[in-house]
Amino acid sequence: MLRHIFAAALLLATPTIAVASDETPAADPARLKALVEKLVSFGTRHTLSSTTDPKRGIGAARNWGAAEFARLSKACGGCLAVERISDRFEGPRAPDGVIVEDVLAIQKGSDPDRVIMIAGHIDSRVTDVMNITADAPGANDDGSGTALVLEAARLLSQHQHRATIVYALLSGEEQGLWGGKLLARHAKEKGWQVVAMLNNDIVGNTRGTDGTIVDNRVRVFSEGIRMSEDLAAQLARRGIGGEDDGPSRALAKAAVRAGERNPAIGLEVVAVRRPDRFRRGGDHIPSLELGYPAIRFTVGIENYDQQHQDLRTENGRRYGDTVDAMDFPYLARVTALNAALITELADAPPAPTEVGIDGALSSNTTVRWTPVEDAAAYRVHWRRADRSDWSDSRLVPATSGTELILPGVVVDDNFFGVSAVSDDGRESIVTFGGLPLVR
Repeated sequence: MLRHIFAAALLLATPTIAVASDETPAADPARLKALVEKLVSFGTRHTLSSTTDPKRGIGAARNWGAAEFARLSKACGGCLAVERISDRFEGPRAPDGVIVEDVLAIQKGSDPDRVIMIAGHIDSRVTDVMNITADAPGANDDGSGTALVLEAARLLSQHQHRATIVYALLSGEEQGLWGGKLLARHAKEKGWQVVAMLNNDIVGNTRGTDGTIVDNRVRVFSEGIRMSEDLAAQLARRGIGGEDDGPSRALAKAAVRAGERNPAIGLEVVAVRRPDRFRRGGDHIPSLELGYPAIRFTVGIENYDQQHQDLRTENGRRYGDTVDAMDFPYLARVTALNAALITELADAPPAPTEVGIDGALSSNTTVRWTPVEDAAAYRVHWRRADRSDWSDSRLVPATSGTELILPGVVVDDNFFGVSAVSDDGRESIVTFGGLPLVR
């Protein structure tokens, strides 16, 4: 009886946790445009193009990207460590093999092993994926994502963060997601505790193939059941109804939350419940394969006349991925959303590793979770079992322990999860509850 009275009192309590405020400066559309124009000036950035020409090809583009990171590091007092990682890959789109190189800038946090990665791919292509000589401007695919990463680095490096942030310019995406594979493998070899991998690919247009304008929406793709889990683990997740709440789906929901908490950005974040667009893929897929939470940001509407196209005009219709077809104020808003999400997750405590629930044959549900070091509070979330998004929550001060009884909330009819909250209101992703109760 006393436990129920305590829980009821706790639900009415108002913990003194600050509301998070976003101090990240706004992204600059003009700077983003200048970055994309510079990328286009390299003619082609095909993965198999020249690595020695100082003005044209993938090598010149990567050198420029590294120099941009170095310049940003100088501006923040050396806060970015610029690195290059590389390996040889071979496949149908590179039958003779090719050295793939990623350019990284690492902003070490006060909790350095906890890592958030943000990436875009710097390589480009035309209609024939093996054509390494034709101009392939790749303004939107993926000059937009590359520029976004550089601008996010400028914004986020103005502040110190708890988690380490890795800004990544990837190569080899068009030939086989090789840059994403290289980055994911590097993270595993370094023992990084990857909180999130944010892949930004085609994030700069608002006019669709049919002329429809969608400038207030961005799509976020995520997996539900983890592709890294074995069959037994997948069956266990299905058994507790957790298909919509794996770590990557929780990350996508955090992106939705970031959009809602930052209305000035002006973007509706649409969480699409599949890993990527239909029968397509991106550089976040290798991270998913290694078990890291990863999502893909992409535009609200695509223009297929501007993707993987030779530069040409047919019957008065222009084809090709050029700068003039982009919307840079929109790209700035997608950049701001990424920065807001990274700030939230980088400065929040880690998510609880385990959340257990109990309430069989009861009209109440007990939620327990593993403690998180430095958490000022925990937020217990729940929703009706026929819904996808969390609808109700209670904030529990860390001093009150790691258990909450929810009177009148029936376990059979609801799903539950717990996030950790910092003293300034930053919140982790939600850990889904349903495994055996934490003892």
